[in-house]
Amino acid sequence: MASILTNTSAMVALQNLRTINKGLEDTQSMISTGKAISSARDNAAVWAISKVMESDAMSFKAINDSLNLGQSTVTVARQASETVTDLLTQMKEKIVAAQEENVDRTKLQDDVNALSDQIKSVVGAAQFNGLNLLQGTDEVNILSSLDRAPDGTVTASDITINRQDLSDDAGVFGTGTSLAANITTTLGGNLAADGTGDAFSNGGNALEALVAGTIAADETYNFQVAGTTVSFTTTTTSANDLAAGLTAAINTAGIEGITASVSTATISITNERSFEDVSVNTSGTGSATFALTANGATAAAATTNTQTIDSRASDITFSTTAGVSEGDGYRVTVGGVNYDYIAGPNESFEDVARGLKTVIDGAALADISTNVTQKSGAWVLEIDNAGAGLTLTDDGAAGGSATGGLNGVDSIDVTTDAGVEAALTNIETYIDTAIEAAADFGSAQGRIDTQNTFISNLTDSLKAGIGALVDADLEAASARLQALQVQQQLGIQSLSIANQAPQSVLSLFR
Repeated sequence: MASILTNTSAMVALQNLRTINKGLEDTQSMISTGKAISSARDNAAVWAISKVMESDAMSFKAINDSLNLGQSTVTVARQASETVTDLLTQMKEKIVAAQEENVDRTKLQDDVNALSDQIKSVVGAAQFNGLNLLQGTDEVNILSSLDRAPDGTVTASDITINRQDLSDDAGVFGTGTSLAANITTTLGGNLAADGTGDAFSNGGNALEALVAGTIAADETYNFQVAGTTVSFTTTTTSANDLAAGLTAAINTAGIEGITASVSTATISITNERSFEDVSVNTSGTGSATFALTANGATAAAATTNTQTIDSRASDITFSTTAGVSEGDGYRVTVGGVNYDYIAGPNESFEDVARGLKTVIDGAALADISTNVTQKSGAWVLEIDNAGAGLTLTDDGAAGGSATGGLNGVDSIDVTTDAGVEAALTNIETYIDTAIEAAADFGSAQGRIDTQNTFISNLTDSLKAGIGALVDADLEAASARLQALQVQQQLGIQSLSIANQAPQSVLSLFR
C-alpha cells in the first residue's frame, strides 16, 4: 500500500542514519580525546574502576614527593654522622698522642676542644627543612605507601626513622617509678681477708696466707702473684722464717700495686690495683702448706694452692633480668654529688654503664677513675677512689629525658695522666655511638631508595592499567571512522530515495 501520510522506508532510513551518526560521533570523540571511555555514560563500571586507580596513581605521586623529602633528610643526617665519626677519629689521634709524657698536652687539649666545638656545630646544623635527626629521640615517620584492601579500605604505611641523638645534652632524671632494684653498689676498698671492712676509699683488699706444715732446710717455695713468681729457699724449719722470707721476696720483686707484710707465720698480701683482680698461686718442693684466705673465703691448707684478691674498685652492678626503656634514669652519687645517665630508645644496661662512666669521667673528679666490665653476665661500672674516703650510693627512676649520645665529649681532658687514660676509653664509646648512628641512617636511606623505586614502578603500572581500560584503539577508531563516513553517505542517499517514493503516487492522478 502506498501512502503519502506514512513513509515507512523513510522512517527506517532515518533510524539507520541516526545510528550511523551516533557511531560516527562516538568514534570522533574517541579520536579527539584518545579515550574509549571518557565518562560514566560510556561504561559505568570500567569508568569507576579507572577513577579509583587514577586517584591512587595521584596519591603515589604525592608519596614519591614524601619519600624524596625523607630521603634528603636522612641523607643529611647520615653525612653529618659520618662527619662526626671522622672528627671523633681525629680526636682519638690527639688523645693517643697525649699518652706520651714528653708532648705539649696543652696544645693537644686545644685541638681536642676545637674538634669538640666542631662536632657540636655539625650536629646542630644537620637539619633539612627544619628537621634534625641528630637531636632528640622521637621517631620520625615517612609516608611510604597507601594500601587498598579488597573491600576498598585504604590505610597509610610509613617508614619509621629512629633519631640518633648525637648531642651533648645531659638529659633530665625522672621522677617516675623507682628503678633502684635494678642497680646495686658493692663497696670494694679496705677489704680484709675475712671480707670485712669494705669502703669506698683508697685502701687495698687483702689476702692472708697462713704458713704451716712440716718444713725442712733447703726446700724452695714459690709464690706467683699477679703473674710474677718469687721464691725463697729455707735455711731453718721455722714457719715464721719461711713466711718472712717469702714476704721479703714479694716486696723486693716490686710488683705494681702489690705490697706484703708478715706476722706470726702469716703473710698478708694487699692488692691496690684499681680494676684488676690478682691471682695468688703457691707451690714448693717441701711439705709446708699455705691456707689462703681472701674476700671472706678460704682455700684449705695445701702446698699447691690458689686464691684471688679482688681489685680495689667498688662495683655498680646492673640487673641481668630487667630491661631498659627510654627515659629510665640511673644515678651514681659520689661524695654527695649526683651523676646521671638517662637511657634513650633501644639501649641496654651496657649503654647505661658506659654512659655513667663518661658522665663521671667528664666531671674530672680528683682520684676517681672508672671502668666498665662484665661479671657473671651482669654489666658492672667499677669506680675506684685513690684518695680519701667518700660516700658512694646509687639510685634509679623512670620518666626522664634521654642523655645525648655524645654527652661529655666536650669535657675530655688530656692534660693529666688520669684524664688521658679515661679519654682513651671514652672516645671509643663515642666513636661506636657515631658509627652506629651513621649505619642506622644508611640502612634507612637504602630502604627509602628501594621504596621510592617501587612506588615509581607501581605508579607506571597503574597508569598502564588505566590506559588498558579506558584508552581508545586509534588504529581501529580510524578504520571505523572511514567506514562510518561511507555508511553516513549511503544512509543520506537511502533517506533521499525513501523521501522521493511518495512522488510516484502523483503519476496515478495524471
